[in-house]
Amino acid sequence: MSRVGRLPITIPQGVQIAVTSENLVTVKGPLGELSEQIDKDIKIDIDGETLTVVRPSDNKRHRALHGLSRALINNMVVGVKQGFERKLLIVGVGYKAAKNGKKLELQLGHSHPVVMEDPDGITVEVVTPTELIVKGINKQRVGNYASKIREWRKPEPYKGKGVRYADENVIRKEGKTGKKK
Repeated sequence: MSRVGRLPITIPQGVQIAVTSENLVTVKGPLGELSEQIDKDIKIDIDGETLTVVRPSDNKRHRALHGLSRALINNMVVGVKQGFERKLLIVGVGYKAAKNGKKLELQLGHSHPVVMEDPDGITVEVVTPTELIVKGINKQRVGNYASKIREWRKPEPYKGKGVRYADENVIRKEGKTGKKK
């Protein structure tokens, strides 16, 4: 049995979960509302304050969907209750970020500033000119937007300059050591 799939999800106070006959799961909470279409073969049981995900058989497809479905529903519950955030660091001389309304302006060594508009449901907070926090209730969209920001200047291995995640470990190379005699 899937280790992730068999774990029950506790429904916190203030969060409501509704499941339609087509397995459309809608989660409402203090931060907003999310919905996800779960495969029709997977059964979702709500029993008071706990939700369990049950698979009909042990075939490979059902085993794969079991843990996935449980993780998606759990991420929706956590998202509407607490939200998700991804911290980014900008490393490099002259590299910086600024917020202008809903637009994020990045100076990353290009000939022009990179301007990105925040998507719906996602906010970017510039803590310092070299530190960003991407926040939202949908874990997938937060991670996707953070990776789009990082793509503009990925960390390079020699000096470590670029946009990196706060928990990312950039492996550094030594560089040229000169001519051997």
